[in-house]
Amino acid sequence: MQQASDFREESLTLKTLIADLDDAAFEETTQFKSWTINDVFRHLHFWNKAVMVATEGDEAFAAFFEGVGAHMIKGGSLPEYEKAYLDGLSGGALREAWASLVDETADAYAALDPSSRVPWAGPSMSARSAISARQMETWAHGQEVFDVLGADREEHDRIRNIVVLGINTFGWTFKVRGETPPEPMPFVSLVSPSGEVWTYGESQQSNFIQGDAVEFAQVVTQTRNIGDTSLTVVGDPASDWMSKAQCFAGGANPPPEKGSRFKAG
Repeated sequence: MQQASDFREESLTLKTLIADLDDAAFEETTQFKSWTINDVFRHLHFWNKAVMVATEGDEAFAAFFEGVGAHMIKGGSLPEYEKAYLDGLSGGALREAWASLVDETADAYAALDPSSRVPWAGPSMSARSAISARQMETWAHGQEVFDVLGADREEHDRIRNIVVLGINTFGWTFKVRGETPPEPMPFVSLVSPSGEVWTYGESQQSNFIQGDAVEFAQVVTQTRNIGDTSLTVVGDPASDWMSKAQCFAGGANPPPEKGSRFKAG
């Protein structure tokens, strides 16, 4: 499954970035909800473990998820639960544990039928969608690490998996907020990192989004405010969507404020 390879490559890019960080550097605070780099990697490691448990079936996943679900219902935070679950794993030891599980996860999903179903916190997903979601989270949470370290990421066309998640969750962005998705869905035309043009939907002159695929992915993953991109957005449905796009599960989450997420200088 190509998406399993894409997840591995996305993770390797992030692993290379943090290869030389000492344990103290992992306590650096990022621009994402004041999470530390340790918080980011504990989060990625925990949910990579979750997607591995999902391959064992409904019962195994339900047992795994029960604890985090109960914690969240009581008002606890995800970083708090993930840190406790991982016994405070941090720094270099966390980096090695995360990287090892990445390889195990990629290998496991590469061997699955892409259309087979795996359980998740909400509805079940295809194996292809599940591992694509792990790539998306790795890329999105990787952004705050690249930002706080003042580094640029070399992007690749595997970002198309994230763009497709963004397109497919157009309706979800509105439904999670109790709103009816506007019609028609905007036409989207994006330039990939390699220069290829990707288009989605029917061409429309008064309702479209056009520009850089990486910036579109940043908006739908909420790592950048639409106002901090050069995307061309025309029409009320397109503007409404880009003002709150959300390609990930969970409750309604507001995008970052304009100017609040950027590469440190």
